[in-house]
Formats: sequence, C-alpha cells, structure tokens
Amino acid sequence: DKAPLSKSLLLVPSAISILLAVLFQHYQKFFAYNLQAIKEDFQIWRLVCGRTVCLDLKDTFCSSLLIYNFRIFERRYGSRKFASFLLGVWMLSALFDLLLVEITQYVFGITINSLPSGFLGPVFALFVPFYSSIPRVQVAQVLGHFSVTNKTLVYILGLQLLTSGSYIWILALSGLVSGICYNSSVLKVHQILRVPSWVAKIFSWIFEPIFSSAEPANEVRVGMGATVDIQRQQRMELLDRQIMMSQVAQMRRQRQQQGGMINWNRLFPPLRHRHNANYQDHRPSEQDTPPPTEVSEEQVARLMEMGFSRGDALEALRASNNDLNVATNFLLQH
Repeated sequence: DKAPLSKSLLLVPSAISILLAVLFQHYQKFFAYNLQAIKEDFQIWRLVCGRTVCLDLKDTFCSSLLIYNFRIFERRYGSRKFASFLLGVWMLSALFDLLLVEITQYVFGITINSLPSGFLGPVFALFVPFYSSIPRVQVAQVLGHFSVTNKTLVYILGLQLLTSGSYIWILALSGLVSGICYNSSVLKVHQILRVPSWVAKIFSWIFEPIFSSAEPANEVRVGMGATVDIQRQQRMELLDRQIMMSQVAQMRRQRQQQGGMINWNRLFPPLRHRHNANYQDHRPSEQDTPPPTEVSEEQVARLMEMGFSRGDALEALRASNNDLNVATNFLLQH
C-alpha cells in the first residue's frame, strides 16, 4: 500500500532472477557484472544489466526481504523522492565499485574481474537512512544483557547478504558510502541526481495502476496462537488496546488545560493486572483525565508512514502530549 516502486523492485527483478536460474540459464552471461568487459570492451550496458538482477537466488531472497522492509521510505518520502534516492545511489555506487576495485588491486595486488550481480548497491545504501531516521524500540532482551529491537532482524538480513559472496563487501561499502554522500547536506548530491517530474509522472501513469494496491482496512484481527494460552494472551492484549483507545477518546473530549507527560501505566494498566475488577470502576475521573492537545500534522504523517492508521496516530499523539517517540513506542508495543 502506497509503495508501488518498492513492490515493482520486489517482484520484477525477483521474477527475472528465478526465470534465469530455472529456464533461461544460457542467458545469465548477459546479466553478469563483468568489470573486465566494461573496462576493456566498453560494454557499458553491463552496468545496467549486471547491477539490476541477481544471479544468486540467496542474494535475491535477502535483497527482496530488505526492499520489503525499506518500503517505509517510499511511504515517507513519496515515490518520486524515493526513486531519486535509488537512482542517485545506484549511479554513485557504480562509480565507487570501479574505484574500490582499482584501490584493491593497487594496495593488495588482488585483481577482481567480476562482482556479484544485482540491485545490491542501493539496498546497502538504504541502511544509511534506516540507521539515522527509524526509531529504535526494544522488543525483547536475551540473557538479560543483549537487547532485541525492531531493527535487529533487518541488520541480520544485511549481515547475511554481506557474507553471501567473496567480493560483496565492495558492493556493501560502495553502497554505504553512496548513501552517506546522497544524504549529506554539504555535498548537495540530492539536488543534482534526481528524477525529473515529467519522468515521474509518466512512470506513475504507466506502472502505478499495475503495482498499486488498496489501503488495508483498519480492522484488528484476533490473534490465533498455537496454544490456548497464547490465544488468551493475544485476546487480552487486543482488549487492552481497545480499552486504551476508548479512554483516549474520553480524554479528547475534556476541555481543561493539561501540562506534563501522560503516564501510560497509570492511565492504562495492563489487563492482566485487572483480575476481577470492573472496567467501569477504573475509568479515570474528570479531575484525573487531561484534555487533548494540538497535534502536529507532520507527526501524524510520520506515524502513518510507519503503517499506523490516522485515527490511532491522532489518539496516540494527543495522549502523549505530541511526543513522537512516546507515541511510536506505545503504538509498536500495542
């Protein structure tokens, strides 16, 4: 939803990779990222073919999962700005690939004639905005010392992709450097390497009807765990969330002035601690319930880009005194 470019990058190169691996193996040579042919025979077209489609299905799988996770940037930036980022880092990483190969040969005496194929440079470049702009929320803790966050799985996928080939570290390094250069406000690369508006309109008119999808319904599904205990816990969490939303809606109707931060644990105690108490007995009184605050539309838009509905984003921001981090953590944990 709202990420047609990410969907096309997920489906089209993956489908071509599978077809080349299963049915058209004799055509794989045209998609090889052969640096020797590029430098000596001036086969510049290999920069396009060799840096778009993966020939290794493991690389296809890992890069597809990463593109799926990075679709949040298309929702945040818009398809044109996201396409400009991908185009910019794709061109920069091609330059850095050749430069790093020459440096490796000059310093270590290692001659590299080919690199792993695929859309890998821009995928590694997306780790730069992912690291700097996506909030880190702790999900669990292993052995009491190691934190597992909402970003851990993405980093593990990146590490798996990094270790899948012998020279893929060159693509990873060139991608990271390209992402840093493109995001740099000093170099102003994003003002030079960007998709023209008329090109974006043409591609939007042609491809968006194919890859766009309807917005999912804001319907909360009841969890179906593997055991009765898990199902009971999931239903308790669902009811917890429904009670929270009703209480926030009640706060929204209050007209008094409010100051300070809301204590979520005080207003919305976990359902598991409300053993036999009636919900009506624990409803906040008029004196304890703070009135709503003005919500920034920019903050609402950022939460909607993360996949939350507008209603949930509004209520969470009002209840958290327009604090984006508190609202994001609460929505992710509920």
